[in-house]
Amino acid sequence: MLRALDIRDLLIIDHLELAFQPGLNVLTGETGAGKSILLDSLGFVLGWRGRAELVRQGAAQGEVIAEFDLNADHPAHAILEEAGLPGGEQLVLRRVNTADGRKTAWVNDRRCSGEVLRRLSETLVELHGQHDDRGLLNPRGHRALLDAFANVPDLLNDTRKTWSAMAKARKSVAATRAALDAIRAEEEFLRHAVAELDKLSPEPGEDEALDARRRQMQGAERIRGDIARAYALLSEGAEGAMGDAQRWLEGVEGGDDVGLVAPLAALSRAMIELGDAQDGVARILDGLEFNPGDLEDCEARLFEIRAMARKHGVQPDELAAHAESLRIKLGALDAGDRDLADQEQALAACQQAYQAASDLLSAARRQNAGVLDQAVMTELAPLKMERAVFETLVTQGDAGPEGQDDVAFTVATNPGAPSGPLNKIASGGELSRFLLALKVCLRGDDQSKTLIFDEIDRGVGGATADAVGRRLKALAAAGQVLVVTHSPQVAAQGGYHWRVQKRVADGITLSEVVPLDDTERVDEIARMVSGDTITQEARAAARALLVS
Repeated sequence: MLRALDIRDLLIIDHLELAFQPGLNVLTGETGAGKSILLDSLGFVLGWRGRAELVRQGAAQGEVIAEFDLNADHPAHAILEEAGLPGGEQLVLRRVNTADGRKTAWVNDRRCSGEVLRRLSETLVELHGQHDDRGLLNPRGHRALLDAFANVPDLLNDTRKTWSAMAKARKSVAATRAALDAIRAEEEFLRHAVAELDKLSPEPGEDEALDARRRQMQGAERIRGDIARAYALLSEGAEGAMGDAQRWLEGVEGGDDVGLVAPLAALSRAMIELGDAQDGVARILDGLEFNPGDLEDCEARLFEIRAMARKHGVQPDELAAHAESLRIKLGALDAGDRDLADQEQALAACQQAYQAASDLLSAARRQNAGVLDQAVMTELAPLKMERAVFETLVTQGDAGPEGQDDVAFTVATNPGAPSGPLNKIASGGELSRFLLALKVCLRGDDQSKTLIFDEIDRGVGGATADAVGRRLKALAAAGQVLVVTHSPQVAAQGGYHWRVQKRVADGITLSEVVPLDDTERVDEIARMVSGDTITQEARAAARALLVS
């Protein structure tokens, strides 16, 4: 509910503070007094697109503050949470327009964008007028209005869920098909590459081992001769000389007496060490023994591995892993057809589920369309439009998350006349009554929005205007309605009444809004009845309207 509106330095308003109430709030005044400026100001703070030049002449900036009361389950809470803005029972919107055109907005003292304001406004205020393009006259919203009237949230949720599941399944099928198509495009290459790699059968670390083996074999021929000559000396010359020396020393008579024990022990140890040296050199010679063809085979294998690595753009040690990745791709191609078939079957099941849910929703819409038509026709009779025909058309449309129906409200203002879109067939006065009848039928239990009717009673009078006023009052019974009106019958139904008027201060024309007490209200309604000259008869008529 709109609790307060504070306007400073906008158009011809210097400063206005308005405190609105629950129920029916009525604003009246002479033509040109500034009633539309109030709506422009409210639209400005709500982020609506309107006049480009709003700042009052001579002022540095204009400002509007709007305060709303929110109940616990008001839809504005979700928008505030999503935008990271503070919530609570009170919502304060503030927007400033500088003289150079810059606009800045705050929500509960936190900066926000105009887009956030507009999203909030959709949950806070609903404006209706003879040229309304934001509410009932917008055909794109007719389906949602019919759904609200039909009260089918479960069917809508089922349809949205099955649509989401179907969209997910369709995306999965498309991704699988694209992946399979990409693999098929390189299938011939993959099969050739895998066969080639399998034939080569490279192993991690093999390149390094082959390179070391090749260097060893390349150097073996050069060093083997030297090692062989050394081995010959160790095996023949050194061993024989040391053996002879040992025998001669052992044969010396009285060797212990002349101190040969230690030299003989050392010579024995040397013989052992010599044997170890001979064994080590022999093993080296055995290791250096190779077939010349082995070097050729080693180099051929090494060059083949490195050429394959260059071909596939990987390191030699990565060839085995690369081959496995190619085999996995080929395996995916073979398994992909099975996966695709399973996914297509799942998609078909999702499509059937969506079709069943949307069919139930369509049936509910078609059934309730007739109920809505009858309800609107019932409301049109007291509004002196009993000859008009209202019809809700439900036709096949494009499938979407909320079903596959297009919904449009059509009217025929006279029997036998062709029907057509609501906003193209009805005249201004007729249109206002159609809008009111629709709103009465569609209001339901939704009291979260403040409804604003801008001169919706234009072109009607007498009993019809009285019927309009009573329906506006009924709409406001459990919520809040603001009405800008020139009709005394409508004004008399208001619970709270403000008069919009002009005053001149220092040669400058300003607009102001004055709350009316009971006596002032009689005079204002009398003015609306009789014009500038208020007679006693007009006052009597005003009092009669107020008590009727």
